[in-house]
Amino acid sequence: MSKQKLSRVIYPGTFDPLTNGHLDIVNRAAGMFDEVIIAVAASPSKNTMFTLAERVFFAEQATQHLTNVSVQGFSGLLVDFAKQVSANVLIRGLRTTMDFEYEFGLTNMYRRLMPELESVFLTPADEFAFLSSTIVREVAIHGGDVDTFVPQVVAESLRKKRNI
Repeated sequence: MSKQKLSRVIYPGTFDPLTNGHLDIVNRAAGMFDEVIIAVAASPSKNTMFTLAERVFFAEQATQHLTNVSVQGFSGLLVDFAKQVSANVLIRGLRTTMDFEYEFGLTNMYRRLMPELESVFLTPADEFAFLSSTIVREVAIHGGDVDTFVPQVVAESLRKKRNI
């Protein structure tokens, strides 16, 4: 009888903000793997709308029903974070061929830096295939309704940011 290998995977991203497309990927990954860590990147080079603490909070609130999902903020190289949490699989979402080309390059770099780190690509459900954090931010900034695109906690925070 073969021994079952436990799997701890990382779903990394900036998640500025977390969208229902991201949650679709998380939900499916949670059904496939023993443990999913949503790794929220500090991304100091990006001008994020929300702080790292806010983005971690959103992910925690939106995934609290998933017992095998946890959320951690991190800064620095993703491969260093993967080593720190003893994960050897990355979950990456792909919406378009442009996403694939970008992720393919990243995967090759990760493989050079940490050969045992594998990448698993998941595509979102059709209703989320067009959705990106950038699009959500733009719609929200211009007063559009984003309630169907993001978790409630994110929609409320976007409204507050717009009214500041």
